[in-house]
Amino acid sequence: MSNDELAQIVDTSDEWIYSHTGIKSRHIAAEEQAASDLAVQACTQALELGGMSPDQIDFILLATSTPDFPGLPSTACIVQDRLGCANAAAMDVVAACTGFIYALETARAFVRSGTAKNVLVVGSEVYSKILNWKDRNTCVLFGDGAGAAVVTGVQDGGNHIIDSYLRSHGAGAESLYRCAGGSRNKLEPAKTDPKDLYLSMDGRRVYVFAVQAIIDTIRVLLDRNHLTFDDVDWVVPHQANVRILEAACKRAGWPQEKFFVNIAEYANTSAASIPMALREMEQKELLRRGQLILTVGFGSGLTYGGNLLRW
Repeated sequence: MSNDELAQIVDTSDEWIYSHTGIKSRHIAAEEQAASDLAVQACTQALELGGMSPDQIDFILLATSTPDFPGLPSTACIVQDRLGCANAAAMDVVAACTGFIYALETARAFVRSGTAKNVLVVGSEVYSKILNWKDRNTCVLFGDGAGAAVVTGVQDGGNHIIDSYLRSHGAGAESLYRCAGGSRNKLEPAKTDPKDLYLSMDGRRVYVFAVQAIIDTIRVLLDRNHLTFDDVDWVVPHQANVRILEAACKRAGWPQEKFFVNIAEYANTSAASIPMALREMEQKELLRRGQLILTVGFGSGLTYGGNLLRW
């Protein structure tokens, strides 16, 4: 869905959206598609690329804030069944746009502890299902998508997770949330305002938080691994808003050219944005063996964090 198409259903324009966000289009799932449908496709690709069969997977971690069902069952269990991962445990990771980062570190912990050998990590989102398409402050920002990876133990010093940094700021929880439908404000058909079932965002508050979260996360991962920004080959950020990245780079004095950005095509796909970006970089042959990659994300919760990877 291009910005021009979106402008036909809400009062906005391509010029306004692009100048404020860097977004030109977004992909929208079919009406009958849920998060599990996109996740199964992404996981199938990841298994094929990794040369693994479903029965080799010990754990499935699915990061999403747009699950098939509210609360239960977990979308991860639905994906486990459809993939035929007969030996796998499965659970959802609810950290919104930081979900893949949280899930990747969780997978590393399971592998390092010996609890699991092969963990399938997937971020899958269908934000088109929870957006108020009459609210131009939110509906222009998001898209649907999924991305997955297999995390397993390595002995040859190949691709690996060096370090992760995970944090939260719960005081900002209501700056990005869905007000109704949970146990705090239950859904009452005759009373609940339909608008409360959609995503609500305090854009300015999220912007200020996100800029600082990017700076703090990158600095911590660099400092505690005795690195400088020059040592990093690529930063792969959560694709939320180009203006957030520009502000963080300007404040910290980092070259924006090292930040991979594909938000123009996909918009904000929440927990799916980082794995989707890594896959695109791989397809474009931007990633080479031995490179140092730093992911960084932020989202509802509020959550934030990053992973330091050796490709």
